[in-house]
Amino acid sequence: MHSVKETTGHDATVLDVSASPEPEQEPRPEKKVRTVAPGEEWNKIRKLAVRQLERFMSLEPKVLRGDDPDAIHDMRVASRRLQQVLDLLYFPPSAGEIRKLRRVIRRSRRSLSKVRNCDVLLQSVGARLARKRASRREIWTAVEHYLHQRRSRTFEKSLRKISKMNMAGFYVHLKGRLTVNGQKPHPAAQKLLDAGTQELLPGQFYERIGETLEHVTQAFEDQIAQSLADPRAPVIHAARIATKRLRYLIEVIREFGVSGSDELVVWLRNLQHLLGEWHDLEVLEEMMIEMVARPEFLRDQLEIAMGLEKLILRNRVAKKTLEEKYFLMARDSFELRQMKEWVAYLLSAPSAAFVKA
Repeated sequence: MHSVKETTGHDATVLDVSASPEPEQEPRPEKKVRTVAPGEEWNKIRKLAVRQLERFMSLEPKVLRGDDPDAIHDMRVASRRLQQVLDLLYFPPSAGEIRKLRRVIRRSRRSLSKVRNCDVLLQSVGARLARKRASRREIWTAVEHYLHQRRSRTFEKSLRKISKMNMAGFYVHLKGRLTVNGQKPHPAAQKLLDAGTQELLPGQFYERIGETLEHVTQAFEDQIAQSLADPRAPVIHAARIATKRLRYLIEVIREFGVSGSDELVVWLRNLQHLLGEWHDLEVLEEMMIEMVARPEFLRDQLEIAMGLEKLILRNRVAKKTLEEKYFLMARDSFELRQMKEWVAYLLSAPSAAFVKA
């Protein structure tokens, strides 16, 4: 979860962005020698998909209770990982039932995005108010109250959307496409797949890995370049999403022990975290602007509204600092050059890279 910190003092800004962002905590698998037998790569991909599917579904009850911010975050992450593995199995744009199942994953994640934003900001504001000498306490208390109201409304909407998705049916259908008694799909089940989706042959594995990696990497590089040339909020946000997609694809490749994937995942995670810090500031600014824009708020709480306007200006200074850090990290950095070399090697000889793992 992204964290934001308030500084103290006469010339304090809204957030302290001097410290380097800490990467999100998650277990890192031990590096192992490749044990997947030739021709069994697709079975491993299917098992990865089932693992993420089980993870995704196990979080649904906690999410529906509404009182576990971590569950909402984890379910959204699991949805992205599941979607990335499915994109390997069924190269987009997929058709028929696979497209419908993929749409459920995407819609469930998007339905929770605004709730997740409120949770992140509530944690940040709560940390500020917990300090004994929290400055602008009255203003932050008003922000916290507004966020609670906003979170309640958005969660109710999310709950209605998820309840219409028939998650149980989604689970049964998708798992049936991936496994039969824990094994690869039975030929009879394969025939039920989309007419335009061919059965995955062992020799197609490296070709599909290469096609997907090339597509996702190109989208990442294009979006990074666009954000450097045009650093508007929607463009930088799109770069953040492209970073996530590439990271989760590399995580799949890392499961096969491909050399260099560990280091690349770490760099992408740090880049994603930095962009997440920026995104939190962007959402905080939007929330404060919404508060100030309400006529009744301006009429009844003019002093707090004026204080919010000052915080918005300070927030923009902090956001600009994070943008500059992002530009340094993304503009022809050593890590970015390493990533391009690593991807070029995999695209030129994917089978060799996996065999050497």
